[in-house]
Amino acid sequence: MRFADFSALLAHWADQSPDAPALMYDQNGTKKVCSFSELDRRVRFRADVLKSERKQTLGILCDGSFDCVVEIFASVLSGRRTVLLSENAPDAALAEMVREAELDALWGDSELRADLAPYLSGSAEGGENQILFFTSGTTNRAKAVVLTDASLTASAYNGAALLPLSPSDTLLCMLPLDHVFGFVCGLLWGLSCGACVALSRGARHYGDDCVYFRPTALSAVPALLGFLLKYRALNPELKTLLLGGSGCPEPILRAAKTTDARVCFGYGLTETSSGVALSLGEGDPYAMTVCPDDAITIAPDGEVLIEAPTCMMQGYWRHPEDTEAALRDGVLHTVDLGYLDENGKLHLSGRKKEILVLSDGTKLFLPEYEQALSAALGGEALCVLLIDDQPILVLEGEMRETAPIWEKIRPVLDERARNQQIRKIEFYEKPLPRTASGKIMRWAIQREREGL
Repeated sequence: MRFADFSALLAHWADQSPDAPALMYDQNGTKKVCSFSELDRRVRFRADVLKSERKQTLGILCDGSFDCVVEIFASVLSGRRTVLLSENAPDAALAEMVREAELDALWGDSELRADLAPYLSGSAEGGENQILFFTSGTTNRAKAVVLTDASLTASAYNGAALLPLSPSDTLLCMLPLDHVFGFVCGLLWGLSCGACVALSRGARHYGDDCVYFRPTALSAVPALLGFLLKYRALNPELKTLLLGGSGCPEPILRAAKTTDARVCFGYGLTETSSGVALSLGEGDPYAMTVCPDDAITIAPDGEVLIEAPTCMMQGYWRHPEDTEAALRDGVLHTVDLGYLDENGKLHLSGRKKEILVLSDGTKLFLPEYEQALSAALGGEALCVLLIDDQPILVLEGEMRETAPIWEKIRPVLDERARNQQIRKIEFYEKPLPRTASGKIMRWAIQREREGL
């Protein structure tokens, strides 16, 4: 069902299915259920409280809890600009996000709020219904994408039109709500269909949450699915698996196919409020049907171009030049490469820009990373490749002892999240292949390494 915004979604199900379960969660070891009428009441009560505080912007340190979900909806209904932040982000990155978004209030962990309080500015005017998600975009520095509850509910409708849930379904939300894939496909997808959304108890319980909540649907990034499959953590009631955030390694896909669940893939971006195309668990898993509100064309150079009038971002917060470069006459230039087959289904084949996308959806901007590594090694020629979902460092020249190299690059690695750190060092015993303009052709090195 299509909804105009969060308020309409909550009001509809509170009226049509007041006693049906909306959210399921754990509270001190006890499974709790909140009905649609209770969720609507709590959200509107909290929204009235926020209105009385007369703040303009609210940053929410997302922990995936029931209270967090209520706060997100209430903040939007109160008219504040709402900024979703990861409570697990590095301190320096969080401080930069708080400054960038010009926040005047925070919700979440009290100690973390105290640490971030010096970075509150409150200089920005309120933006009714605006919701900001940070994305790494095309640089290592995060940018905030400006979405709205209208664009997010439209995105949920798009996905549900192709992959509907019923009120009898339970969708397990294990993905972070500060990522648009997690927010739309882990939360709004279920609520918009009148299904119950079970809120994960956190990373410590990933191994047993499926057995605890007994979901019939689950959205996941490949890394999470790989973990669940490895430890046989999927429950027998599960019938729909929606994967997104990055490409899925073949071993994980093969393992997923051994389950009784329908395995679907989604392609989308923060800029389009999440998904724009889905595979529906039939035939080629990488052949994706375009969502009903969207249109995809392929540029002469193979770039995927998207028109998504109901779901498109308003722009990058405080970065008009980046907005103009990415969004031209209503068409988003994705920097993804792909093609449309004879049936109009989308297939992805790579990326134009120099970004590695890890299996958990994290983006690694290579030029900045490689520049820092090269500087640490005195200007050595090098590149970073993604092999088996792990970054490896390839150095130009003959093989030599790696211990001194690790010692020199350790300060650079320590500034990165663990999954972005170099796992292996290899040597390329000839000049690294380059384009006429001097850029290293990583794809050529990778193909040669794989014997292609």
